[in-house]
Amino acid sequence: MAKELKDLTKRADNYSQWYNELVVKADLAEQSAVRGCMVIKPYGYAIWEKMQHELDAMFKATGVQNAYFPLLIPKSFLSREADHVEGFAKECAVVTHYRLKNDPNGKGVVVDPAARLEEELIIRPTSETIIWNTYRNWINSYRDLPLLINQWCNVFRWEMRTRLFLRTAEFLWQEGHTAHATREEAEAKAIEMLNVYADFAEKYMALPVIKGVKTANERFAGALETYTIEAMMQDGKALQSGTSHFLGQNFAKAFDVKFIDKENKLQDVWATSWGVSTRLMGALIMTHSDDNGLVLPPHLAPIQVVIIPVYKTDDQLQEVNKVVEPIVNRLRGMGISVKYDNADNKRPGFKFADYELKGVPVRLVLGARDIENGTVEVMRRDTLEKSSEQLEGIENRVKELLEEIQQNIYTKALNQRERMTYKVDTWDEFKEQIEKGGFILAHWDGTTETEEKIKEETKATIRCIPMDGDEEPGKCIYTGKPSKRRVIFARNY
Repeated sequence: MAKELKDLTKRADNYSQWYNELVVKADLAEQSAVRGCMVIKPYGYAIWEKMQHELDAMFKATGVQNAYFPLLIPKSFLSREADHVEGFAKECAVVTHYRLKNDPNGKGVVVDPAARLEEELIIRPTSETIIWNTYRNWINSYRDLPLLINQWCNVFRWEMRTRLFLRTAEFLWQEGHTAHATREEAEAKAIEMLNVYADFAEKYMALPVIKGVKTANERFAGALETYTIEAMMQDGKALQSGTSHFLGQNFAKAFDVKFIDKENKLQDVWATSWGVSTRLMGALIMTHSDDNGLVLPPHLAPIQVVIIPVYKTDDQLQEVNKVVEPIVNRLRGMGISVKYDNADNKRPGFKFADYELKGVPVRLVLGARDIENGTVEVMRRDTLEKSSEQLEGIENRVKELLEEIQQNIYTKALNQRERMTYKVDTWDEFKEQIEKGGFILAHWDGTTETEEKIKEETKATIRCIPMDGDEEPGKCIYTGKPSKRRVIFARNY
């Protein structure tokens, strides 16, 4: 393990390579035999499960219920909403046949040409179409509204350039789809769910985010408005970490989803959709981790505390075991996930490096001499600082330390974002600063044409129009035309 740590590329040398290596070496995920798809390994999936658990509870607290819808969508469904199909057409994987047969030439199996589907099916890139076709049967009256549904599932988008967690052909996510009687109610729901995402990112992921509105050019296909949370990674690039969409009545009209209102009039329903994916795993890694490996926020770490015994004889190990057992029980009783690694097939040094690589927030090391002195060695992963603490009452110290680490890594990430956020007023300044990375607050004239020209010349996109930003009259950095407020530009993943 020590050799593996030495071989981990330094962030300053090649940030992209550091990320790719860390995902694999920390046992989070690996490439699969299917192009562009990944295998999420148990340790990586354990982190995703904790994310799911917390988010699911937050969704349900707003009245949302879980359901499940088919993986396959009739191709005709996608064509019903023009903007939607245009947005996803190039990414769709299409099922054309339903049977294989043995190759008459003895070369394995081939598609049976007689088993062609009457209507081709799309592996879902997102589920608006199949869900709204279903909602048509569920919604008749205002009494059926609001309908607040979420599903946890996989989706498939034929990505050409992939990177583990950040962009893969198949990925895991949740997608919420809600139906409402009024525009105001739907817009409020879209913003409410964006706030849920922001709260989760900051309280559990220790990830500071900026809430904003996407430009028309960056909007979800078929939406009237897209709200986003944007985060900054350590290399200064942006990562879109969650989106919530106000869909208006587009999908209701496309799938004829109507309701009778309180005045006995027939109306089209109003809609939202919102989602986060395993891309959050990438955000977690790139925001906090260092050249030694993962740094996990305690609120999401599968193992929050690891205890490692140091001993020379079996008698010493038995003595440490007796002391550790009640500590483990008390920690678990406090809701803290703890692992006591007293396996004798690995040396302590190997274990230290392994758990450091995997980002376990707190490490306790205990030997015979520590027991004599009534102390235990404590190391915190975020700073790599070691201290000698009193063995008695160590559970309370660990609980405090976990919260200190959670807050510290959030503050560190927030400070980094603030250091790397710049106000720019001229095109020359913009071109110079974008090469250094970070978020750039600059004026834009509000046109898609200007937005696309800036992207073409600098590879920077408008990440969002900040929701909490003040109006500040100025001139567009590119055209010099009037602008009412600054927007956030950045290069992004």
